[in-house]
Amino acid sequence: MGIPKVGMITFSDPREHEFNVLYKEKTEAQMKAAAEYFSSLDMELYSSDTAARSAEEIDQQAKELKMKGVEVFIAFIPCWTWPNGVVRGVQKMGLPTVLVSNDDPSTHGTVGLLGAGGALNQIGYKHLRIQQDFTEESPNLFETKMMPYIRAASCVENLKGKIFGYIGGRSLGIDTGSFDPMQWKKKFMIDTDHVDHEEIIRRAEAIESERIEAMFNWLVNAVGAVKYDEKLTQQKLKYQIACYLATKDIIEDRHLDFGAIKCMPDLTNFRIPQCISTALLNGGYDADGYFEPFAISCEADADGALSMEILKLVSGGKPTMFADVSHIGYKEKLIYLPNCGSMCTYYAGRSCDGCRNMKNIELRRANRPSGGAVTYTVPSAGDMTMARLCREDGRYQMFIIETEFVEPKKEILDAFVKARGVHQLPVAFMKADFDIESFIDRFNSNHISGVEGSYKKELTEVCRMLNIEPVVIN
Repeated sequence: MGIPKVGMITFSDPREHEFNVLYKEKTEAQMKAAAEYFSSLDMELYSSDTAARSAEEIDQQAKELKMKGVEVFIAFIPCWTWPNGVVRGVQKMGLPTVLVSNDDPSTHGTVGLLGAGGALNQIGYKHLRIQQDFTEESPNLFETKMMPYIRAASCVENLKGKIFGYIGGRSLGIDTGSFDPMQWKKKFMIDTDHVDHEEIIRRAEAIESERIEAMFNWLVNAVGAVKYDEKLTQQKLKYQIACYLATKDIIEDRHLDFGAIKCMPDLTNFRIPQCISTALLNGGYDADGYFEPFAISCEADADGALSMEILKLVSGGKPTMFADVSHIGYKEKLIYLPNCGSMCTYYAGRSCDGCRNMKNIELRRANRPSGGAVTYTVPSAGDMTMARLCREDGRYQMFIIETEFVEPKKEILDAFVKARGVHQLPVAFMKADFDIESFIDRFNSNHISGVEGSYKKELTEVCRMLNIEPVVIN
């Protein structure tokens, strides 16, 4: 996915005398400075080189921006302008909106900003306001306040029209992973395509042997080791790879944007676990090269998958992960997060070179009746934003935690490995510098999703735009 697409219209005084005598020179200078500055930020900016001063000019510029497919709108008010013109432009665009002006006392920009903002509030149009000059001396509200809003707004706009692939059905009685497709359609404008497990099996059995061999050879050479035994054989691993290729084909053929797969207990008991599929799809690279990471959760966790997709969008397309909230280390203030497949290969090394990540992974036996492999690793240390969409009495809320994964002490890891016995999975160790008891009392899921980096502000804005309660764990 690309960076946010932002459209900007510069508004100025429609009166000929006042514009030419008082505002023309200042408007043009400010407009040039704004375009140059915003183009240097992490956005794709579209704007005109002339100010819009009449209804006709506002309508024309809005029409041109909409044809560009912009996702967020900046109403730039460098000098005094008539507020109704700004409102007209905002309503024509119909997008999440940022009002921007400056702190120059000669421009009367503050008057225009507050007049337009007040008018928008009168009609109930939510927006963000930024008043700042384009100078290094100014506090950088563009970076700290505007860009999180823009990334959030781009995320919300990009959710609209996405197709969620729901593969299988509710897994292991996990009600927190269930969802209402029509609630999603109404609230997020997301469509759902239900795919049976049998479609994976049907396609896997028809995958060309050449494709399977190529992917198999890449995988076994890319990882650090393959621990074959009676549960993990070449034949079983190749079957997992055939399922992965089949799932990739389903995603392409049915135009899916993100997904969730049941897997347990049907496939783990009688076919093969889908751990290779989720690990590679979330990672975004395989024998065929790099591709846009496909957010997919285990155990048919729909809200978990949507949490992953939102994290992916606000982060600009980074790989996301999904795990169980499995064990609380109260003494060491760590939360243990294991998962068989959706831990994601990227977090084995956090390198842009996928092969480096893969070398930190061992393929080990899956402790399931049908055998197969899991991608065993201890995810690398680094900043993380963890999030989870939950519902309380039918209303959505999002838990948000800015934290980090840490490298555990040897004795901590050894004790956890010993406690797990034969059931070994990749596990991340999340720092818990917060009231853990309160977290246990309030957190409404056994699963959690995450992405590299710090995106608390973006997620809070997403919640505000979607009328979701943000629950920030500090």
